Amino acid sequence: MDAKPLIHPLEEANLELLSHVHPKQRRNPDGDEVYDLLVIGAGTAGLVTASGAARLGARVALIERALMGGDCLNVGCVPSKSLLRAARVVGEIRKGEVLGISVGAVKVNFGEIMRRMRLRRADISSHDSAQRFTSLGIDVFFGDAQFTGPVEVAVNGQRLRFKRAVIATGTSPAVPSIPGLINTSYLTNETLFGLTERPSRLVIIGGGPIGCEMA
Repeated sequence: MDAKPLIHPLEEANLELLSHVHPKQRRNPDGDEVYDLLVIGAGTAGLVTASGAARLGARVALIERALMGGDCLNVGCVPSKSLLRAARVVGEIRKGEVLGISVGAVKVNFGEIMRRMRLRRADISSHDSAQRFTSLGIDVFFGDAQFTGPVEVAVNGQRLRFKRAVIATGTSPAVPSIPGLINTSYLTNETLFGLTERPSRLVIIGGGPIGCEMA
């Protein structure tokens, strides 16, 4: 079965995003040929690999179980940079006194900042869309890929044959085994960007790129 997209809330911007990166009622191609290259995973690495091969004349199949664009577009660098932009503006305003500029207290509308982030993400998502990669001559499939032989995979029961394969499935957040954590409403990068209200407190566990940006 297909993995469910982790996108919330389901309002206009996010529905536009999903129409690009996980379109509803989309029929997978017939896939009745032998592909020069089969790419599993439509994140940054998979998209670059698939488009590069297609531009060189290869027949390419691209398989994604959830959201095209992967972490970068949906729950990583694109939404985080939008939030960082807002944070930098607030920081610059607060430093205005040093330059002799007084604008009074800064009021931050967290809900509006998050809404803008979702709009910007939706705007960008067309570049990683199923439609765009189909226009490049790539057969885009949604579903779980399972190897059924040395040169064959199954996607939702459909058999695809290939000469070469690239596995670009990426990673998932690692939830540490901290006693009691499972009983809390903890967030990961896959759920953080769905917030519509600002938490009163936020503890970040992990000092990787996303953790540092969110802190």
